[in-house]
Amino acid sequence: MSKVITIANQKGGVGKTTTAINLAASLAVLDYKTLLIDADPQSNATSGVGFDPKVIKTSIYECIIDDVEPKNIMLNTSTPNLDLIPAHIDLVGAEIEIINLPNREKMMKKVVDQIKDNYDFVFIDCSPSLGLITVNALTAADSVIIPVQCEYFALEGLGKLLNTIKIVQTRLNPKLEIEGILLTMYDSRLRLSNQVVEDVRMHFQELVFDTIIQRNIKLGEAPSFGETVIMHDAQSKGAINHLNLAREILQKNNMTKIEQKEKNINI
Repeated sequence: MSKVITIANQKGGVGKTTTAINLAASLAVLDYKTLLIDADPQSNATSGVGFDPKVIKTSIYECIIDDVEPKNIMLNTSTPNLDLIPAHIDLVGAEIEIINLPNREKMMKKVVDQIKDNYDFVFIDCSPSLGLITVNALTAADSVIIPVQCEYFALEGLGKLLNTIKIVQTRLNPKLEIEGILLTMYDSRLRLSNQVVEDVRMHFQELVFDTIIQRNIKLGEAPSFGETVIMHDAQSKGAINHLNLAREILQKNNMTKIEQKEKNINI
């Protein structure tokens, strides 16, 4: 069974791409065949797994606009079991080009449906907006992960995103679920971080993942090497946090036999 998960939040700097790259890599090293689709014109997921967007000739843009088959542009990353459909700056123009097309919200779904059965997990990394490409990604997905940083404006705009998800559920993709709200950039030394965790858990309760992604130097520096954190430093807090998140998602989807007491790796 394949699971397609979009990672979205219209706020920038909340850890969307970091989550997409490292969660995908964590599931890949746990022997789940995984595909990462970069649906952000900034192409950070593409560069984050070791490819230079400037030399990318064909990307998700060509799949959406020119009907290029996704299997023809997929790239193998240095992480075993992890493939990439890259992005390019041309994706900026895609929203304008498809705006008058019939079924414009389902262009990415058509792409994903061609290849999703070859993978256990497909992750779609979105740009920080609620534009047509993000709506496409939500329409193509089975569920959505919402990263929320443990900072003052954590809940700002979250209502707008949840409203967009509700509209997509009603009009375009009734099966879309919220996989979970993921707390990121957590610093246990800061009273503010602990307060945000408490507030988000109080408001959203069981929708919030147990796993929290902590601030970590290795997590921040890994993209500069074109590596996922698990390939950069598998013993770092960042790597262990994302492995724990992968295990939590596997348990939630009944895809693992890991015992509850073994669910988390201690750090």
